[in-house]
Amino acid sequence: MNYRMIIYIMGQILRIVGLCMLLPILVGFIYNESHVITTFGIPAVITLIISFAFTVKKPKDRSIFSMESFVSVAASWVSMSAIGALPFVISGEIPNYIDALFETVSGFTTTGSTILGDVENMSRSCMFWRAFTHWLGGMGVLMFVLAVMNSNDVRTMHMMRAECAGPNVGRLVSKSSFSARILYGIYIFLTAAEVIVLVILKMPIYDAIIHACSSAGTGGFSLWNDSIAHYNSPAIEMAVAIFILLFGVNFNLYYFLAIKKFALVFKNEELRVYLGVIVCATGVIGISLVEHYGSVLESLRRTFFMVCSTITSTGFATTDTGEWNNFAQTLLVLLMFVGACAGSTGGGMKVSRILIIVKTGIRELKYIVSPRAVATVKMDGKPVEKDVIRGASNYFILFMLIYAFSVLMLSFDTFTFEENVSAVTTCMNNIGFGLGRLDTSGNFGGFSVFSKLVLCFDMLIGRLEIYPLIMLFGIRKRY
Repeated sequence: MNYRMIIYIMGQILRIVGLCMLLPILVGFIYNESHVITTFGIPAVITLIISFAFTVKKPKDRSIFSMESFVSVAASWVSMSAIGALPFVISGEIPNYIDALFETVSGFTTTGSTILGDVENMSRSCMFWRAFTHWLGGMGVLMFVLAVMNSNDVRTMHMMRAECAGPNVGRLVSKSSFSARILYGIYIFLTAAEVIVLVILKMPIYDAIIHACSSAGTGGFSLWNDSIAHYNSPAIEMAVAIFILLFGVNFNLYYFLAIKKFALVFKNEELRVYLGVIVCATGVIGISLVEHYGSVLESLRRTFFMVCSTITSTGFATTDTGEWNNFAQTLLVLLMFVGACAGSTGGGMKVSRILIIVKTGIRELKYIVSPRAVATVKMDGKPVEKDVIRGASNYFILFMLIYAFSVLMLSFDTFTFEENVSAVTTCMNNIGFGLGRLDTSGNFGGFSVFSKLVLCFDMLIGRLEIYPLIMLFGIRKRY
């Protein structure tokens, strides 16, 4: 294990986080908030000092393998979450450190779950930092570091694989660093586009930036207790819904569109299934809620937004899902597990991974019926490699084991079984809201310190897709 290189990578990531902490200071100056210097200046200086100490001397051995990549990514996410919570504590807006840590982990992992009962009392600078953690965590801080690195060797590919979501990671161009730049360029373009659209639709510029950052990371932190419903604007709702849907698409496909390789986009099976699930879920849930909303159009409008918000793991809300019937709520929970596309900022298990698992199951059924039959698992018309199939199956098994263990740990708390299950579901899939007291109008503040730490672990497990956290806290030996 190359520990010196792991520390060096952590230093590079923490430097970005430290510099980003200066942005809320600017916001504080704009809104005449005098506390911003100490609130964000102290954590920023601490972070930059640690970063300098970690990077002042470049390691002689700069080799990186999968183990180093996984450990450095996991350690960096834990570190930046621990440091990112300090502004909330220093400002006194979330005085309990564990609560602040939960809010920050929820931000960086783009989960959107909150312990706050009244977010509207938060200062503008802290509210900006809270939403900006979504934007940083959406594409990943490490991806930003890779974007500014000049390297085309296998090191950057290992690091991309450690942080990017989905069953497989590939480069768009020959250099991994160029791939990261392309992806971040698309990310920034879509974020800026959403800000412009929301401003055109009469949303205040500050509100537009907050919601664009949350949409880009598919996180869901809003500056209003009633989320997007606060604006009571169908135009704003549809704009936000379309953008979070776009952020749930594999970013590689946008690059293919840009270079006019339309065939690669149209034949992408994951994209077709992703859009198909959204259309079908909207129709089925919408029909079941017609009586609740009084009209078909109103029901479809509310349902479309919540389906997009759920499957992309964003967590914005335009209605109280706690008032929905059991059928509609159950379908939303199932959509939490499906998630968005691989290579997007969305959470969940990813559509491509679900497709691989389902197709593998069908293949095994065919084999049982006809052992001599030759059946292969295909995606986009091409056979899927055995390593990818095995990886998807292993991920599902580990996911369900951790899921069951987390539900068991939360059972010591005072919440109902339904609420505990939905809490783990929403945190591991990085959604934001659950059922019962955790629905779109509730919060996670009632959980014990132990339960909040368990859920913090679940959020990190979901965002980093299990293996980095296991490598950090468990296996150390390179095989």
